[in-house]
Amino acid sequence: MSNVRLDIDGPIAVITNDRPDKHNAFDDDMDLALFEILGELRSRPDVRAVIWRGTGKSFSSGRDVSAIGVNQTSMSHHELMTRGHRGIQQLFDLDAPVIVACHGWTLGGSFQRALLCDIRIAATGARFMLPEVGHGVIPDTGGVARLFQICGPGLVSDLVLTGRVLEAEEALAHGIVSRVVAPEALDDTAREMAERIAAAPAATVKLARRVIGRMSEPQVRASMEDELIGQTYVNRSDDFAEFRAARAEGRQPRYTGS
Repeated sequence: MSNVRLDIDGPIAVITNDRPDKHNAFDDDMDLALFEILGELRSRPDVRAVIWRGTGKSFSSGRDVSAIGVNQTSMSHHELMTRGHRGIQQLFDLDAPVIVACHGWTLGGSFQRALLCDIRIAATGARFMLPEVGHGVIPDTGGVARLFQICGPGLVSDLVLTGRVLEAEEALAHGIVSRVVAPEALDDTAREMAERIAAAPAATVKLARRVIGRMSEPQVRASMEDELIGQTYVNRSDDFAEFRAARAEGRQPRYTGS
């Protein structure tokens, strides 16, 4: 059974991250399952709204830390990232808006994927974070471009370069989430929003989503192209090799900027 599930109830689809023992951290199998689900939703005109949620204590703690910087497939790093970009960009091709219900941790690549969706709501106590730089890599899922569009370069630089935690109320103040509700009301609120969207004329919702998307998607796609080049370079850089060696040997790293 996959750790990412799709359930369809009439006009509403629910994607569920279901690896609660790992705070729904994504591994390669979960990535493939998610991309397959998005592909299915692209061909389902009967689905009028999508909810994306997580079981357990968190929406998702991002990439499984043991997999960061490690390629366990037969694909090159560049090919792996290209597959990931193509997979998640399927979000842009859906007719149905996607509502992300965030609780607990929403970290790293999962935070970025949530940012690529239409609407984000959060439970009280939800926390967001972009910790990639602290792992020697850069954010590479396109969400930083969307975050830049929402709240500008100052907050983006703070979150990316320091890796600090963003609390739900601050995320609301910056427009990163549109609502903060009690944890016990999160799923019901997402469902109510989805039902309201599904009740509107399908053509109207599709075109409204398309108009909004046209204003933001070109910048996001361009940023993802830059991320592809940058992350490929970082993965092969001397500094990243030194970062990993210093961690393994328990010593201070000696970076050269190359």
